[in-house]
Amino acid sequence: MLALLFLCAGTLDYWQGWVYMAVFIIASATYSVYLAKHDPALLKRRTEIGISYEKELAQKIIIFCLYVTSIVLIVLAPLDVRFGWSSVPWYASIIGDAFVVFSFYIFYLVAKVNTYAAANIRVEQEQKVISAGLYGFVRHPMYFGAMFLFIGTPLALGSWWTLLLTPIFLSILVARILNEEKILSRDLPGYTEYQKKVTTRLIPFIW
Repeated sequence: MLALLFLCAGTLDYWQGWVYMAVFIIASATYSVYLAKHDPALLKRRTEIGISYEKELAQKIIIFCLYVTSIVLIVLAPLDVRFGWSSVPWYASIIGDAFVVFSFYIFYLVAKVNTYAAANIRVEQEQKVISAGLYGFVRHPMYFGAMFLFIGTPLALGSWWTLLLTPIFLSILVARILNEEKILSRDLPGYTEYQKKVTTRLIPFIW
């Protein structure tokens, strides 16, 4: 998918694309190496991602929508830069890259306390409710981190227009969370009590 950046940019002289690609690859590789060393089981759970791994029809649709929106972002951002639809200052792009790094830091904090943070919606036999770390503040810290990835990517790629996709990404997250919580309330013992203790789903003081 990253190859689309330069194909749509129409040139290799797209520094925002190179920096973003380097930041994303290094951050994701560092995260994966950490999991491989400290929690191989979670690494396996995180790689089981995609429509085929989701059991619920609603989640299959949600993942499909996420894929489509992500492709639109990867295509439109370099087109924006190529045709000069908007002008993003260099420091805004660097801030966007910092957001991407921060999102992976959130993923790391989640991994430290929750070995069951799978990439698909499921409840395993030995799974327990996690309330440590960031789970003491928001019920879905992994998605909280994903928000920074969604917001940071358009900035990092130098496109104001693709920031307009942010509400769509957030709507997808909300739909996923609402369906996921139905499953967790039904299948994970103690989750209903956890919901009463930690009332924030995604954004502190907002929702």
